[in-house]
Amino acid sequence: MARLKLATLWLGGCSGCHMSFLDMDDWLIELAGQVDLVYSPLADVKEYPENVDVALVEGAIANDDNLHLIRVVRQRTRTLVSFGDCAVTGNVTALRNPLGLAREVLDRSYLDPGNYRPQLPCEPGIVPVLLDRVQPVHAVVPVDFYLPGCPPPAARIRKVLEALIAGRTPMLDQSDLKFG
Repeated sequence: MARLKLATLWLGGCSGCHMSFLDMDDWLIELAGQVDLVYSPLADVKEYPENVDVALVEGAIANDDNLHLIRVVRQRTRTLVSFGDCAVTGNVTALRNPLGLAREVLDRSYLDPGNYRPQLPCEPGIVPVLLDRVQPVHAVVPVDFYLPGCPPPAARIRKVLEALIAGRTPMLDQSDLKFG
């Protein structure tokens, strides 16, 4: 049987979901025997590969880089999992939405009179172009499964991965569906 190709990625968020992923501790050794990790912030892979079986997507869509990557990921991935509350709802990342559109947020962050030498970053590549609104993953591309939590506990991540590796639909019970 071919090994499952697993990807994890981090968009607009804090990386807490990946920290929780690492909290699976010894089970990571077993997982490594069942999957090929083909893309992740935990590995030095620059381009998202073709024919990925499962992708855990952490974070919300907050800038042009996130938007481009999530579209590539969806096109090249069989099963996409919104991984954590930022991916599922926008959560903390979307707290900038009430502050206004992207330019208003940048002005507030960089041009505030309290800043020493206030100026907007203007060199290309320093700050990705912000989207006017932060969005959860499902608002941009279809999502197959949702893995809630901020971050999701390691046991919940493992439960979902075990089901997907076995070719089953992940079934979360009521206690799994509580946020936090």
